[in-house]
Amino acid sequence: MATPTGPQRIVCLTEETTEWLYLLGEEARIVGISGYTVRPRRARQEKPRVSAFLDGKIDQIVALQPDLVIGFSDMQAALADKLIRAGLNVFITNQRSVAEIFATLRLVAGLVGASDRAEAWIAACQAEHARIAAVAATWPRRPRVYFEEWDEPMISAIRWVSELLATAGGDDIFPELAVQNLGKHRVVAEALAPAQRAPDVIIGSWCGKKFRPEKVAARPGWAGVPAVQHRRLHEIKSCDILQPGPAALTDGLAQMHAFCAAWAADAAR
Repeated sequence: MATPTGPQRIVCLTEETTEWLYLLGEEARIVGISGYTVRPRRARQEKPRVSAFLDGKIDQIVALQPDLVIGFSDMQAALADKLIRAGLNVFITNQRSVAEIFATLRLVAGLVGASDRAEAWIAACQAEHARIAAVAATWPRRPRVYFEEWDEPMISAIRWVSELLATAGGDDIFPELAVQNLGKHRVVAEALAPAQRAPDVIIGSWCGKKFRPEKVAARPGWAGVPAVQHRRLHEIKSCDILQPGPAALTDGLAQMHAFCAAWAADAAR
């Protein structure tokens, strides 16, 4: 049996890296995970939870003696700085697009010597994306979709969500915001702006808290929005769409496609 190469003791500061290493069969390398991890569920029972998103238990992480800490986003810069100053090797990715997510999956797989398994998974995933896009291409009309990542202030879809929405068969009503890397640049400045763009479907994923469609429908000036009139307000759990990894590419996309397909079927009647 070949000796494992690459890092042997990995702390995952965000959930998408944990899910990916489990999918690759490399979960034995993981010695610590994010407290927000829910995919796969067994990770919560098998691995110590040592971080939130913006901060972590530095002493506990150091005590785990990781040879690599992997995180995501410029928002983890302060946490990464603390860990680096504690003498640890830290690797932070900053993927925002679907293409960048696939590239990051390949990069992490390469670190643990699992590139062949990664390529097989990615090929199957991309084939499913092509299948879904082909189905959506047969619809006479596509729904206009407002994806809300946060409610106060209102924040619209990040780039990978907007791109996956397009694959799913929907058109993001704020494409100009989706290309912005930072959440503060995706804030919808005017309270009536989403209503004025008349989305057919509203999808909420309030970054860790429960989406409240009744609160959205009750916003002043939103009563005439097609999505509100036809009660097409849906939730996707943030763990399924707001982490830039396997979950968004599979379950998140599938859920958005189901919502768009239901609208398209009604529109065709």
